[in-house]
Amino acid sequence: NNGNLNFNRNGSMTNPHNVEKTMQKFQQLAKEAQSSGDPVLVENYLQHADHYSRRLAELNERNKDISKNENNNLADTSDKD
Repeated sequence: NNGNLNFNRNGSMTNPHNVEKTMQKFQQLAKEAQSSGDPVLVENYLQHADHYSRRLAELNERNKDISKNENNNLADTSDKD
């Protein structure tokens, strides 16, 4: 049973919430594979989880930069008054 095949195809991977849910899903699948004694599948799922973890960090960093720029722009416009 490979229930994860369509897991991340129906959501946007630019939304941090979707990326986080996908990462957690692969972490859970790794735990389940560990319980069933399949070390290859565990490693596969953990590598997928790691990919989404890096993607989440990238999105969070990008969103932080966007927020910082928006705050700077607001400060710039209020200085002109």
